[in-house]
Amino acid sequence: MPERKTRPEICDYEGSNYRTEFWENQGREYEDRVERVALRRLLPRRGKRLLEIGAGFGRLTEEYAMYDQVVLLDYSFSQLRYARDHYGDDKRFIYVAADAYSLPFRAGVFDGASMIRTIHHMSDVRSVLRQVRRVMAPGGTFILEHANKQNLKAILRYALKKQDWNPHALEPVEFVELNFDFHPQYIKNALESGGFALKQRIPVSFFRVDTLKKSLPLGLLVTVDSVLQYSGLLVAPSVFTRSVATGQSADNTAIHEPLALMACPETGETLTQEGDTLFSTRSGLRYSIRDGIYDFKASLD
Repeated sequence: MPERKTRPEICDYEGSNYRTEFWENQGREYEDRVERVALRRLLPRRGKRLLEIGAGFGRLTEEYAMYDQVVLLDYSFSQLRYARDHYGDDKRFIYVAADAYSLPFRAGVFDGASMIRTIHHMSDVRSVLRQVRRVMAPGGTFILEHANKQNLKAILRYALKKQDWNPHALEPVEFVELNFDFHPQYIKNALESGGFALKQRIPVSFFRVDTLKKSLPLGLLVTVDSVLQYSGLLVAPSVFTRSVATGQSADNTAIHEPLALMACPETGETLTQEGDTLFSTRSGLRYSIRDGIYDFKASLD
């Protein structure tokens, strides 16, 4: 049996009511709509296969209609189960429970990837970005959203000495366990060191303040935010980025069958399927397929 990889601690939404207690009917229609505006501005017109990292219950999955195939990946099996129930047995979607530090895919099988409201749970950003680049083909589009350390509220609070951490410093700040805010330059540096060229940045959610959301019409807030997204003022709570995978690497985007995309997350070996079990003939590691979801959270051994 091979030695297991050591990974950073992972934020697990397993069994949580994230969908109903955070998004649905929770006063976040504004955030949802402006994030969709930014995402649509960054997506390409066409694509073969997109990896949605941190897909959760599939809130944004419908936005990837330009891709022939979409792989929804999340660490929470229960969130993916809801997504699968919602989207049904559409063969265009593949559901994978796994962590982003060790993606269970062959190299170069995606020409698109997105990671929205997810990187803020990652303590080792560079390791995650290296994994994303490994599974992407050269020239692929990567859309990453990050919580912005240098937001206007933080700047004002620091100036008024109401917070200790400096929003202009490059290092991430962990304001709650496994919840990080990142400086835009830190993310740019991490993307470039991970094999990506940053092409575009969009500030989003300028009016993420309960008082404004309750007192002003939703349509007005979305319209003004949509205009401000063109400003380039990186002082909003959220920043969307579009990067391109650079350098020479494998291009396996022509693969279509789900099993052929997969690789053992521990060893990188190809996998064989018998019934509802995937296994590696060399290492002996086995993984299950449950409720139509490829489960790589832990091996069966």
